Amino acid sequence: MEAELSTDSAIEVSVCHAIREIPSAEWDACACPEANTGRPTDPFTTHRFLLALEESQSVSIESGWISLHLVARLAGDIIAVMPVYAKTHSQGEYVFDHPWAYAFEQAGGRYYPKLQSAVPFTPVTGRRILARPGFEATAFPAMLHTLKKLTSANGMSSAHITFCTPSEARAGQTHGLLVRHGLQFHWTNQDYRCFDGFLGKLVSRKRKNIRRERRLAEQGGSVIELLTGDHIKDHHWDFFWRFYQDTGARKWGTPYLTRQFFSEIQQSMRSDVLLVLSRVDSRYVAGALHFVGRDTLYGRYWGCAEYHNCLHFELCYYQAIDYAIANDIGRVEAGAQGPHKLSRGYMPTPTYSLHWIEHTGFRSAMAQYLKQETEEVRGEMSAAEQYSPFRRERQ
Repeated sequence: MEAELSTDSAIEVSVCHAIREIPSAEWDACACPEANTGRPTDPFTTHRFLLALEESQSVSIESGWISLHLVARLAGDIIAVMPVYAKTHSQGEYVFDHPWAYAFEQAGGRYYPKLQSAVPFTPVTGRRILARPGFEATAFPAMLHTLKKLTSANGMSSAHITFCTPSEARAGQTHGLLVRHGLQFHWTNQDYRCFDGFLGKLVSRKRKNIRRERRLAEQGGSVIELLTGDHIKDHHWDFFWRFYQDTGARKWGTPYLTRQFFSEIQQSMRSDVLLVLSRVDSRYVAGALHFVGRDTLYGRYWGCAEYHNCLHFELCYYQAIDYAIANDIGRVEAGAQGPHKLSRGYMPTPTYSLHWIEHTGFRSAMAQYLKQETEEVRGEMSAAEQYSPFRRERQ
């Protein structure tokens, strides 16, 4: 698939079929220019993360993720990029459109393939149209125009931009895309000096429950190791791969990521990774993988070889909070869904996605569906806020 766009501003947009064809410095100048002075804000849109997915064959034609990244140039210079994939299914997206596909096909249409702008297997909010500073206003409409053009020219049903930023959602709506609202649960660091400082902000019942869960996690004789950088060795990834396979097999049928993916990120991203492992005697029994952004710790994968009471909560939620407090990190995002996170200090947070439906009749039907769904999501968020575990400050 190829598409080029020439506009009055002389911006040309083309399709790139493998991220390795784009120089990493050029991609990252658009995706994470702030990384010149430290960590990237979003590690998942960096060249090295997306390259690891492709080089490891986690993202490939065989897995149903076909790379079609958009590259915008002005006078030959790259001013914006956009991670885009042709999808032959709806797996690994976390914004579920299976009912849309069913309805479209029941009406005689063909829903797949579709276009997807996303970070594969990663329900994390971030910019999707990655423009160099100063080029945002010109790059955004050019990229959206090309995305629509690709959809139409290749007979696709739709294009989706998932887990985009609130500002992208607002701008996309003005260009005719449908906005879809979602809900996650995130923890926010209120300048806590220690874990007990965080607990002190909770109502007594929730505070006691968290302390009880942490004690139960310790009773199994578990020793917890926090590893990052060169402290992570191949044998650590071997153990974690086994844990990840078990979780993937139970939840998705087939794990999304290959073993090579973890070797790839060890080579290129080990300083952006926090691996939390639980060891009983000489054997590792469970682990959680987190990625470290500039001001956010992202919990991504969890798995275990044997059950230990409350160990999941400890590795995924409480150790993440401990690490964030100790390293002055502002937020912890512990993945998609999970209202059970609420009682552990993770509060409801809205998410957004954008959708272009090529068929006008189906687009109109989806607009009505999303209007009703939005009200339901707002209701869920309001209800969740009423069950906040935090003490109400007296006025």
